Amino acid sequence: MIRWGSAILFFIVLLIIWQKLVDFGLWPPYLIPSPSEVGDYLVRATEDGTLLMACYVTLRRLLQGYIFGLLFGIPLGLLMARFQLLHDTMGIIALGLQALPSVCWAPLAILWFGQTEKAMFFIVVMGSVWSISLATETGVRHVPVLWIHAAKTMGAKGLHLWLKVILPASLPFVISGMKQGWAFAWRSLMAAEVYITVLTGFGLGNLLHYGRELHVMEAVIGVMLVIMAIGLIIDQLAFSPVEHWLHRRWGTKKV
Repeated sequence: MIRWGSAILFFIVLLIIWQKLVDFGLWPPYLIPSPSEVGDYLVRATEDGTLLMACYVTLRRLLQGYIFGLLFGIPLGLLMARFQLLHDTMGIIALGLQALPSVCWAPLAILWFGQTEKAMFFIVVMGSVWSISLATETGVRHVPVLWIHAAKTMGAKGLHLWLKVILPASLPFVISGMKQGWAFAWRSLMAAEVYITVLTGFGLGNLLHYGRELHVMEAVIGVMLVIMAIGLIIDQLAFSPVEHWLHRRWGTKKV
């Protein structure tokens, strides 16, 4: 878990250094604006609703694609761990697709779905599902064989063995895969929103794109800071507590 007091203090120090470097004129103001200019933009964008609406649109798209990635990726990972044929076929494909940069899906999505929400959804799913499935498969394959033999001796078999023994034992790997999948989904959506303009909603990536097109650097840096903040908040509220609980539950918590 982040020690928020130290993090906030460090951030304030960085803002002060940033402001001093701007005051010394080390770079043109149209390239790197001052913290006050970025703050003014964030305040204006919040007051007129632009920033809040962009956050809502982006998070809605992210959740939709990520949830589908979970629903497809976890069962796929279990199947790849259960059947050697799937491991030798889909496992290799998933490994290759995971290494594919998310932005590579944008041209394909535009050709298939056009400038639509379906294109956004497709890119987010393709950016997250493979890391989730590979992490799930790795977790299952790292379950100690002794535990499985002990469960079988006590009568566990079939679906009961998988749901009550194998899946819980692989949870640390699954949670790590979910966290990694979230990060990949987040990056994929930013790439999608930069390249694809959907009239049904403008997200943070669109604001980033238009800030670049209009040379409004305070908008570009401000939106980047918002993206970073959302990523940190989600990690601390959703994933870190679960990881903390798992480490305590499995006895791997650092003293």
